[in-house]
Amino acid sequence: MRDRLTAATLGWRVTALGFALLCATAAAVLMTDASFAHGGSLWDAARVALIFITTLWLAWGAAQALIGLPDLRRRVRELPAPTAPTVVLLPICNEDPVAASARLEAMEQSCRAAGLTVDFAVLSDTRDRQAQAREYAAFLPLLRERPDRLRVYYRNRTDNHGRKAGNIEEFIRRSGAAWEFAVILDADSLMEGETIAHMIARMMAEPRLGLLQTLPKIVGGSSLFGRAMMFAASFHSPVFARGLQRLQGETGPFWGHNAIVRVRALAQCCGLPQLTGPAPFGGTILSHDYVEAALLARGGWRVEVDPAIEGSYEEGPDNIIAYARRDRRWCQGNLQHIRLLTAPGLKTWSRFVFVQGIAAYLVSTLWAAFMIASVLATVTEPAPNYFPEPYQLFPVFPDDRTREIVALAIGIGGLLLLPKFAILAQAVAARRTPGFGGALRATAGVLAEVVLSSFIAPVMLAYQTRAVLQVLSGQDGGWPANQRGEGRLSLPESIAAGGWIALWGLAVLLATGWLAPALTIWLLPVTLPMIAAPLLIWATSLPILDGLFRTPEDARPSPVLSHYRALHSAPSPLPAAAAHAA
Repeated sequence: MRDRLTAATLGWRVTALGFALLCATAAAVLMTDASFAHGGSLWDAARVALIFITTLWLAWGAAQALIGLPDLRRRVRELPAPTAPTVVLLPICNEDPVAASARLEAMEQSCRAAGLTVDFAVLSDTRDRQAQAREYAAFLPLLRERPDRLRVYYRNRTDNHGRKAGNIEEFIRRSGAAWEFAVILDADSLMEGETIAHMIARMMAEPRLGLLQTLPKIVGGSSLFGRAMMFAASFHSPVFARGLQRLQGETGPFWGHNAIVRVRALAQCCGLPQLTGPAPFGGTILSHDYVEAALLARGGWRVEVDPAIEGSYEEGPDNIIAYARRDRRWCQGNLQHIRLLTAPGLKTWSRFVFVQGIAAYLVSTLWAAFMIASVLATVTEPAPNYFPEPYQLFPVFPDDRTREIVALAIGIGGLLLLPKFAILAQAVAARRTPGFGGALRATAGVLAEVVLSSFIAPVMLAYQTRAVLQVLSGQDGGWPANQRGEGRLSLPESIAAGGWIALWGLAVLLATGWLAPALTIWLLPVTLPMIAAPLLIWATSLPILDGLFRTPEDARPSPVLSHYRALHSAPSPLPAAAAHAA
């Protein structure tokens, strides 16, 4: 089936690809001119290729943000009453049962307040018997039928085949025919009843819409790292998501949670196979959500993301270690998609999305390769200059490599910083900053987030490079249990987690100083944060006040969020109830 492309979607795609290719070509030409001005080597040729690919990736991300800057709200048409049978699915596995039940209770009450009649289903994959007993005891008060409450079901399956995707698939196969739509959550998800009502009405009004994805805001962060993620998700992400919406059109993303899906479409299209061969490239598909989105699009259903939908929330990791642990699973899952690139019948854009997900992790190794090639190009005797003097497109300075590095640093820094400052300017012009404490405080938040992310980036580059190498060498990272609420770390824990990064950063700095002293100063922005990795991991896990990274949810938390916090902080009778359930 051919892609249904609107003229607007095609125009956005051509614009983004053109911008990315222009920036990548400019970077490659600049490096070629400087590297081959007085001769060159194979390492110089490698650097030209690497800078083209890595700049292409950076420019593509910048283009997505710039495309999302105009806030062109679509005219909202009148929607029907949200009456279609809908079930809210909460898949859990080894989660904090008190927190999970409090979230579900808050959403159940919010749905009743919105006049919705929906059902809730807790789909447990927890295997430990004592954990099962605690889990059942936590949800038991919600399972008792009462005329003033919506129905809540709970089941713990005996076979964990397929993990989360398999959990939902089993429910759809056995019970899905009872509902027209399913809202899929994560254990840390929260959604307002009015939000769920709007999503149901949208699905009823648009029969070809197979899946509607919201943009969840991150809440609950208390550390420096967690608060910075909250701020970035609330301030920057809506613009990036709007750009993504315009680029993907009807072949949008699915992020695995905080979305509504048409049950019939899911049942028809999204049975996931086990990949042949051993993990990490075989077995259960880890990044199943993007695959499910591609299968829905292949089946002729529209898949859309709408960042304008409010009232959708999730929690994020509160320290770098928790983030890197989750990122390791995503890395393996995205690299698995290499095997799916040639799957029959997929839309062209779905394959391109797979390529983007794969590149998101391979680019880290390419940046590391670029730094290594730069050192080797400096110490290698240059070959004769086969290019005539007019080939040089830029004036030759006494130190061509220094000029080249300065120019590239400005260009790459611009691609990283331009979108964030453009979003800041747009937020000030659109008067979006009051929710972030005003223009001055929002500006301070953007500057602080830029500085913090600049320090953290080399550390994450190290974690991602290690993850890619582990996967490519055949090491299976599995699907580790989520450690939600994991916050403050001790210094020994941080040293244990980041000591190897510090040693590598020191080794790279010393090797560069010995082999290519001229490059030493230019590698300091990368090597110094790596050397300081244990301190960064520790310091960013410390709690901070909410004054710096202020978000609208701080000043005016949504009703469902406030209700959840009240329920979660209330004394729990769980120990006695768990003993009784056991």
